[in-house]
Amino acid sequence: MTYDYLIIGGGIIGISTAWQLQQRHPQSKILLLEKEEEYATHQTGHNSGVVHAGVYYTPGSLKARLCKAGAIATISFCQQNNIAYERCGKMLVTTNSSELDRMQSLFERCRENEIDVDLVSADELSKREPNIKGLGAIFVHDTAIVDYREVARKMLKHYQDLGGEALNGQFVSGLKETEEGVQIQTKSKNGNNQYVARYLISCAGLMADRLTRMMGIATNFQIIPYRGEYYQLPEKYNNIVNHLIYPIPDPALPFLGVHLTRMIDGTVTVGPNAVQGWKREGYGKINISPGDIWDMVTFSGFWKVFATHFRIGLTETKNSLWKPGYLKQVQKYCPQIQLDDLLPYPAGIRAQAVLKDGTLVHDFLFARSKRSLHVCNAPSPAATSAIPIGEYICDELAKF
Repeated sequence: MTYDYLIIGGGIIGISTAWQLQQRHPQSKILLLEKEEEYATHQTGHNSGVVHAGVYYTPGSLKARLCKAGAIATISFCQQNNIAYERCGKMLVTTNSSELDRMQSLFERCRENEIDVDLVSADELSKREPNIKGLGAIFVHDTAIVDYREVARKMLKHYQDLGGEALNGQFVSGLKETEEGVQIQTKSKNGNNQYVARYLISCAGLMADRLTRMMGIATNFQIIPYRGEYYQLPEKYNNIVNHLIYPIPDPALPFLGVHLTRMIDGTVTVGPNAVQGWKREGYGKINISPGDIWDMVTFSGFWKVFATHFRIGLTETKNSLWKPGYLKQVQKYCPQIQLDDLLPYPAGIRAQAVLKDGTLVHDFLFARSKRSLHVCNAPSPAATSAIPIGEYICDELAKF
């Protein structure tokens, strides 16, 4: 079982990379490994389904460039493959005077990133969104919604149709790099397996740091999970908004804040918040992993982030446990929603790379060895950016 390229991780980035590698190297033997029984189940399957335009990202950063290119590529892929999407646009709503300066700064950043946006007055906002209350907004034209699991599975089919191999239920238990390639050990329900590849690509998301350590690559980051909790609104509110409704983000905070998202199935979700995760793949109500907790509390960067964002962390945790606090975040721009309208919906986990000095890594981050390339940090907008990220990885592999 020897391959030219082996990709670990069957989320949308791993699948996109495998598909594009197979297109570039049709004669090569390529294998995609996924530890779950289904593909695209973790971050790909637990996100808001938004095709982002690239509003928030530092001009010139890899994230800004790949997000903008990814939005175009994702819509094009959907059009070519008859995948449902809707370019509904996004309203970034300011709800108090202190947010007006931040709104103007964000508008200028949009212009720097060459994103098609308009400033919307309070009167115009009221006309376009009768159920939303605000002093004004930034309207982002090129924001869309889609089901990323469907996108990922269609890419997987294209990859396999080209001759690419994919195996699920394969938990990677060991990696060893040699001069000639990489040896990969896996565990599955059918026993242990070993594969050899000339080049390894890791797109492991929540497990990215563990695979770099397994390879013996010296890095100064660790994945810290942040849990994003959502609610769904009752069916009677499926038309409560015409666009996606986001707050004006606070640049001092690492996450965007609770928003209203129209989903491609016609429903509307509320969220996410951002609370400390105690299990990397903790999507249920009780989410505790002693191993994941141990990794966090023995990492100095975790405590530095914890101290820096202690007060907001307490607030987020309180609102997670006390639903009226969560509701208040929504009612500041949509007062019509009441407590009984917040119905259960699956949570998501953000795989956030944190450096030893406590810095949150905001851009996409990669690590490499002579025979491997690792995607170390790819939170939102990674799903939007999946096609150009795969292209970027293919370009980097060509330099090996």
